[in-house]
Amino acid sequence: MEAVHRAGVPGLFAEVCDGEQVWRGAAGVADVATGRPVTADLRHRVGSITKTFTAAAVLRQVEAGRIGLDTPIGHYLPKLVPGERGDAITVRMLLHHTSGLAEYLPYAYPSLKAFPALADTGPQSLDDHRFTRFAPTELIEMGVTAPAVGTPGGALGVYSNTNYLLLVQLLELVTASTAEQYITRDIIERAGLRDTELPAGPHVDGPHSLLYESWFGMIDPPRDYSVFDMSWVGPSASLISTVTDLNRFFGMLLAGEIVSPWSLAQMQRTVPVVSQEGKTIDYGLGLYPMESPGQSTFWGHGGTVWGGGALAMTRADGKRRMAVAVNLQRWNRLDSSGKPQPHPIDDALATLYRVAMYG
Repeated sequence: MEAVHRAGVPGLFAEVCDGEQVWRGAAGVADVATGRPVTADLRHRVGSITKTFTAAAVLRQVEAGRIGLDTPIGHYLPKLVPGERGDAITVRMLLHHTSGLAEYLPYAYPSLKAFPALADTGPQSLDDHRFTRFAPTELIEMGVTAPAVGTPGGALGVYSNTNYLLLVQLLELVTASTAEQYITRDIIERAGLRDTELPAGPHVDGPHSLLYESWFGMIDPPRDYSVFDMSWVGPSASLISTVTDLNRFFGMLLAGEIVSPWSLAQMQRTVPVVSQEGKTIDYGLGLYPMESPGQSTFWGHGGTVWGGGALAMTRADGKRRMAVAVNLQRWNRLDSSGKPQPHPIDDALATLYRVAMYG
């Protein structure tokens, strides 16, 4: 962890569990101006790790018979995904990003343009929209009306937050409550997570780190974006949690204590998906694997927000668990073509993940 800090991350913290043994640690600072240190119990924005919670909530409704996993989304939300696309895109396709629906983010934040090819763009939209309150249906419309990035059910998916905002609307339809209320009641509280919430406002309540966004070196020095209205992602990436709560959640999920064994098996059926970084990964239903040759497979999810990131991974048997949080994002500078260049932080983090997972 100290090596990651020396490589350039202001602060990071983690928890690693092996059976009944628990290790927690931190390195660096939560505030570069005051020197306040990070500690392992801080609350943190965990970005798209939220998708695992949302996917689990959807599968709980599948188990209850209120949602059909292979039912077209147009059956439930015909106004949001009308016509042939609504008939062709199933709930399962939304969960594992094979719907062909585009990411709405470049349309909501115009100066970001086509993420991640950002050589000619600036971070101005981050400041312009710090307190903007987006309506989820407005964001969904941006993604649905944008040019498709694939055909429904195609062999190669494309990661898109539009998919999960639609799942949020689906949850609200079948539960007759807000998705935040339902996920809190049926997932967060059932799992006994004491420091996890879907926030209503732009602030992180309780002890937390500032979140420093570099935007590929265009914000120099990096600026704090810990205060930010998260309606731009809603319950697809707005979760606040701790490394302890994340390890508890994924341990229970992999043990079949959040969703049924059948649902967990569906979550672990993967398809190739192009990530927002342009890499092809295996992706299930809100869950994806990490593995090294000759080593055990781990399952979990990563996430980023403006200035913050986290990764939570649990071994398939649920006994070895890792959750890591960092308070810097997009540290890689771009070459002339807009491609992020390697940075020492990349190797330092990869080493940390490897040691945390495999010892």
